[in-house]
Amino acid sequence: MVDIQNQKDLRNLPIDRVGVKNLRYPVTVLDRVNKVQHTVAWVNMDVNLPHHFRGTHMSRFIEILNAHHRELHIDKIGTILQQMKDRLKAEEARMEIRFPYFIEKHAPVSEATSLMEYQCIYCGVLTHRPDFILGVDVPITTLCPCSKEMSVQGAHNQRSIVRIRVRTNAFVWIEELVEYAEQSASSPLYALLKREDEKAVTEQAYARPMFVEDMVRDVALKLENDKRIVWYAVESENMESIHNHDAYARIENPKTIP
Repeated sequence: MVDIQNQKDLRNLPIDRVGVKNLRYPVTVLDRVNKVQHTVAWVNMDVNLPHHFRGTHMSRFIEILNAHHRELHIDKIGTILQQMKDRLKAEEARMEIRFPYFIEKHAPVSEATSLMEYQCIYCGVLTHRPDFILGVDVPITTLCPCSKEMSVQGAHNQRSIVRIRVRTNAFVWIEELVEYAEQSASSPLYALLKREDEKAVTEQAYARPMFVEDMVRDVALKLENDKRIVWYAVESENMESIHNHDAYARIENPKTIP
């Protein structure tokens, strides 16, 4: 049969990224407590396409992924990227995996147990050498220092998101990044709270008011002091409860040249 994708293209325009997006696929992630955790990810895979090729072979992305379906651990991404480069004759290969990760948490007073969900991302790029980024989005609570200072009977608070992205020179647990964010918040979030727990987290938040600026600085200091992390970006976003906008702050810092 004629290979249409390999036909020559005369428009002389290379394509930066071509591939498949939003493929749902089971993956295995290392879990600090239970050793491994099985979850379902959204997978994006793409390569660059030289100007003289009309198209890429989309089926080969799925074939490569399926070849690893019984051992699709996050640490296999480097191998998959190399196979993408080789089979698709590309100079650059990229793979992005987004997945929900669950951590068992205990309420602060009752110690009621529940599973808390965190959205994670693992992105790998291979050109001459591999480049990997690990990320996690951590929902937390922040209480406004300005509102607390001005108000006689309380202060407004809101649910917030802390987004952490890191490059590392050694293994870092997802749980560790979650802890960096939650330790810097007015209060962590829990999937299950009893009345005595609600009292405790409300009082904790009131005692620890935080601007978005405070959040990104406190998390950044923890990442700065972690010798395994060579680059980081941290964002904090408040879904404001009394304003018609969100508050936002970001710090990105290459601690060394990654």
